[in-house]
Amino acid sequence: MQDAIVAKGLAKRYDGFALGPLSLEVQTGTVVGLVGANGAGKTTLIKCLLSLIEPDAGHLVVLDDVLDERADLSPATKERIGVVLDTCAFTQESRVCDIAQLGRVAYRTWDQARFDALLCSSGITPKKRVKDLSRGMGMKLSLAFALSHDPDLLILDEATAGLDPLARDEMLDMLRTFIEDGAHSIFMASHITSDLEKLADRIVCIDDGQIIFDLPKEAICDEAGIAHCREAQLAALAESPCADAGGLRILREAYSVNVLVPDRFAFGRAFPDIPVDKASLDDYLMMTLKGEVL
Repeated sequence: MQDAIVAKGLAKRYDGFALGPLSLEVQTGTVVGLVGANGAGKTTLIKCLLSLIEPDAGHLVVLDDVLDERADLSPATKERIGVVLDTCAFTQESRVCDIAQLGRVAYRTWDQARFDALLCSSGITPKKRVKDLSRGMGMKLSLAFALSHDPDLLILDEATAGLDPLARDEMLDMLRTFIEDGAHSIFMASHITSDLEKLADRIVCIDDGQIIFDLPKEAICDEAGIAHCREAQLAALAESPCADAGGLRILREAYSVNVLVPDRFAFGRAFPDIPVDKASLDDYLMMTLKGEVL
């Protein structure tokens, strides 16, 4: 099976901002998390993938649909994509059952039984109006709608932002069920790194329109570490085989220096007197984006 998304040399330019050129792949059966600060280019990238805006350059394939010579995804491809944005997209006066009617009209593959089951498991009453739903219920409604036409690819842009931990976990459970057969894919942008730690296979970081890293989650959350050393120890670290080809990233604090190391196990063997902790995705992001190269 082909990759769900393949982008090569993708670029979009505005006055004061440029996305790319960048390259990206989302393999079928995987979850790829997109992280970065506000204004880094995440939403612009998602709009390019959804053909909401036309890239200025690059090669883009979404679910086998090649967009090199035309700006819009085919109707057949659009039916294979589910989208959840950071706000509920349905009109406030609509009832949940009215939204189901919209799904039946819009998608040939609409599965009413699945939609009803997702509503039931989420505790959403079909007669309720969108304006009467909490933010968490509204986002679960959006995800239920996106899942109920049996898409091959889900694209989410801050879909869990602002939700309480219980609502986020319920949405993550829905996403896990979606990908468990290995035939579906998810590309999700999120500021909530704990969600990505629970769900993602790979993490892509974008900053100022460029991809800063694209790594398996295990390389970040299992292998990488944060070492806490003294200034006098930095020279030895810089010459150590534990430093990767791009150099170690450091952040100075009042009484120590934090060092991002790519392999905390190798570092611990080489420097047993320097404490090193497991890195979280937040730690890795902070050190990568804010740290200086040693």
